[in-house]
Amino acid sequence: MDRVITIDLHTEPEILTQYLEKMGWTNVGELVTAVSKAGEGNMNVVLRVQTNTRSLILKQSRPYVQKYPQIPAPADRIHTEMAFYRAVQESGIDAHLPKILGFEPAAYLMLLEDLGQAEDMTALYQKRNIAAGQLKTLLSVLMQIHKTSVPENFPQNLELRQLNHQHIFVLPFLEDNGFDLDSIQPGLQELATPIKEDDALKQIISQLGEIYLAAGTVLLHGDYYPGSWLQADDNIYVIDPEFCFAGFAEFDLGVMAAHLIMATQDPTLLDQILEGYTLPKDSNLARQVAGTEILRRIIGLAQLPLERSLEEKASLLELAQKFIHHDN
Repeated sequence: MDRVITIDLHTEPEILTQYLEKMGWTNVGELVTAVSKAGEGNMNVVLRVQTNTRSLILKQSRPYVQKYPQIPAPADRIHTEMAFYRAVQESGIDAHLPKILGFEPAAYLMLLEDLGQAEDMTALYQKRNIAAGQLKTLLSVLMQIHKTSVPENFPQNLELRQLNHQHIFVLPFLEDNGFDLDSIQPGLQELATPIKEDDALKQIISQLGEIYLAAGTVLLHGDYYPGSWLQADDNIYVIDPEFCFAGFAEFDLGVMAAHLIMATQDPTLLDQILEGYTLPKDSNLARQVAGTEILRRIIGLAQLPLERSLEEKASLLELAQKFIHHDN
């Protein structure tokens, strides 16, 4: 059997049994008994593969975004993800990462341990609070990632960053971008209009985008938000680092703060995060990234499971603009 395979929910268990055995990823007599979807992945195909002895996770990248097939994306992003896992293996955060059980570059395929009943932490958007212990753990893991030496020839991940750049720093702020915000929530388009007409604001956001695309020195996760955090029993796992790159620490910090502020409506979380993050940083830069991330998540395409009133969203948008303009 070829080492290249395309997986989906309809892949026959017998086919997967043969493939996994040929790759040396399963034990003698281990048979695939069921295949199901594992979570709500946006970028990749992620399947839970049940065998007669255990449960595994198979992850495969495609030349497009899985949730939005009309959006092209580099298929080799899973190679970058693997480079991240290899880079941080000596960082002391193994307990917060899934174990990689197999990797086939030609098939853009990764085999990981199944973390069991772990749920991603997007429930924070509904709970509207985060425990102090959870925040401490997430900051600790982030600092360990950022302290990791960037290996020589680490992937620049520029193609995926260029895609992300469009959706963070450009498209949400175009006056005619084709996003029907009122179909998401009536009145949202009206809230977005003054932001799209604020040239000074957009100039700052454009400059942030240039920093994002530039080479940096700090190893970043690149998508450090509740969808990349899993809660299992008393542990937190960090997953999906395919957006990783060597950049500026304030990007991860700002994204993290933005999502926790959107979840809790508590702007003081930004200061708590900046105080808890004891590595070198530019607090104003992190604040501007946080503001940009709040804006793009509310008026851009990449919407969150954020059930908020129009008034609450207006408050978040106002706060975000203050972060960007450095208003008190």
